[in-house]
Amino acid sequence: MSEQAFISAASSTPASRRAAQGAQGIGWPERPLVSIRPRKGWAALNLRDLWVHRELLYSLTWRDVKVRYKQTTLGAAWAIIQPLFTMLIFTFFFGRLARVPSDGIPYSLFAYAGLLPWTFFANAVGNSATSLVARSNLITKVYFPRMIIPGAAVLGELVDFAIASLILGILMAWHGIQVRWTIAVFPVLVLLTTVLALGVGMLLAALNVKYRDIHYALPFLIQLWMFVTPVIYPTSLVPAKWRWVLALNPLTGVIEGLRASLFGRPLHWGALGISSLISIGLLVYSAYFFRRMESSFADTI
Repeated sequence: MSEQAFISAASSTPASRRAAQGAQGIGWPERPLVSIRPRKGWAALNLRDLWVHRELLYSLTWRDVKVRYKQTTLGAAWAIIQPLFTMLIFTFFFGRLARVPSDGIPYSLFAYAGLLPWTFFANAVGNSATSLVARSNLITKVYFPRMIIPGAAVLGELVDFAIASLILGILMAWHGIQVRWTIAVFPVLVLLTTVLALGVGMLLAALNVKYRDIHYALPFLIQLWMFVTPVIYPTSLVPAKWRWVLALNPLTGVIEGLRASLFGRPLHWGALGISSLISIGLLVYSAYFFRRMESSFADTI
């Protein structure tokens, strides 16, 4: 059979195609061996792919930390300066002048315990939201799970959080605050803050690729978020009938729980439960949303 006759037969009917293939000695199967279909359920997140590229996550995390303090005079001390000086300003204006209550805790310690997780959250969200645009050259050249980029930005801020936590220990010793058993909840609350920061940062990172307004609106939104979070004031200052509104802010349960774990106060399990549900739910939604938009990043960015 000539080449032209084979092409003509192959383009007519399935039976004629199989006959032509047999005439040429081609043993192709009647059905495809591999079927490409969209993933469903948890498989759509492709968590195994993230685990395979875990070394890349580690490398990008440490690269972010090194670049942040490269060619700086004070280096890692900047991780302490930001919450420390903010605490001093808040103590003077809100603790001394405005006489904001602090539930019997020295206001400087009260404010720093709130600023510590808040600073970590704000910096992690800010860096992760702009991380995809900042790494555009990497996205357009090499394939890897794009979710690693905002994840590395969030994990890099944990280093600053650990350094700034040393000042918290010094302040507690200075004021004679003894460590209680409730301190065991502290790592869980740090993990919950990380989950929340990753969920918000991943969502904003995906949106920032298409809508660059996120880059300009984010600092303003972060500033507003701080004033609806009990960083400089306790939840007891809010009227009881409105506290449920404050509890809808996932950072409320985290910060109040962190203070309770440090100072041996009763934990507000209801607020912690709300914060946990919102944080985990937001992370899952952000991961699915990120995966849906991931295929268009290289073209849009």
